[in-house]
Amino acid sequence: MDKDYICQDYGTQSEWTRIKVTVPLAQLDELVAVMSMINNYLQIEDYSDIDLKTCYGDLIDESILNADKTIASVSVYVPADVGVADNLAFLKERLATCGIDGKIDISGVNEDDWANSWKAYYKPIKIGEKIVIVPAWEKYDAAEGEIIVKMDPGMAFGTGSHETTRLVISLLEKYIGSGERVLDVGTGSGILAICASKLGAGLCRAYDIDPVAVKVARENIKDSGQTNISCDQSDLLRQVKTDDGGYDVICANIVADIIIRMTPDVGRYLNDGGVILASGIIDERAEDVVSCFESNGFEIAERVTDNGWCALAVKKRK
Repeated sequence: MDKDYICQDYGTQSEWTRIKVTVPLAQLDELVAVMSMINNYLQIEDYSDIDLKTCYGDLIDESILNADKTIASVSVYVPADVGVADNLAFLKERLATCGIDGKIDISGVNEDDWANSWKAYYKPIKIGEKIVIVPAWEKYDAAEGEIIVKMDPGMAFGTGSHETTRLVISLLEKYIGSGERVLDVGTGSGILAICASKLGAGLCRAYDIDPVAVKVARENIKDSGQTNISCDQSDLLRQVKTDDGGYDVICANIVADIIIRMTPDVGRYLNDGGVILASGIIDERAEDVVSCFESNGFEIAERVTDNGWCALAVKKRK
């Protein structure tokens, strides 16, 4: 039945956007885990536990009695002017990565204007010491030493405004020097591969399971002018090219469970002395990810956090 946990205070905010995802009942727990990355205050609709044989059945609203018991929904409410587009793109990318068959509904905004209205809230973002993410439609005069990355995320996750992306970009500034071979697993909009290339990487290969993300990333890569980046579709590491060598830096801005799933295999793609930059990890799951890396022959070189999110720099144990 309807389990309403919404109680977060956003002050005088009066306009909200409801992002609702409906999935087969068996995927409800996975969906809750993904949706909680946006906000811990969720509205869960699960009517499968209603016993229609009980005596109080007559008191239950007819719409609930007639609801489809094979599906469940989770809703999250966000202020209409704060991060709606990035949250939506983040959600779509994570659902695809986790194999969750979800139907997304948005309410609280004019959907006819949705494709363009969110652009008003996407502004240049300075990340780390050098990188500035600039919307493709914005003009920006770079200061000395700044590296400009123009992005049009479309419907793929990766505008640079989400904590997980910022954490990885900050780590890329530390671990990209000159000529590194970079692998970006779950590339989304292609933002990490583009940043790595602009920071001096020699070769960048980006992969995503979502064909929409691959299309968007390829367009962004083309518009970036960086000719040393390729982007293809792959289920994690399955289609990753290794015929010409391994990688010095592997980026995986995904989710904890998927990082754990790929950890036993990722070592053979990493060159000696290389580093894995793993992000998309909520603080509560960080120790699970750390334990998995350590049990598979890795050591944590660095750990950074931002607003409840964690990113790790991981190396092979000497």
